[in-house]
Amino acid sequence: MHTGKIKKLVRDRGFGFIADTDGKEVFFHQTSLVETTFDALNEDQSVEFEVEKSDKGPRAANVRVVQQ
Repeated sequence: MHTGKIKKLVRDRGFGFIADTDGKEVFFHQTSLVETTFDALNEDQSVEFEVEKSDKGPRAANVRVVQQ
């Protein structure tokens, strides 16, 4: 599992980007969320996720909010 923070949300399109703890930016789509909804997310919120390969590069999967 990777950890990071939500860097940017594109609410009208249903996707966003996560800043991984190693400094890389990873795309995620609202369909990859687990136990939360896209509308409940906020920028700078901590998340954990898996990284999978896609045709357009790495993509976050199984994105979960980390309770602090």
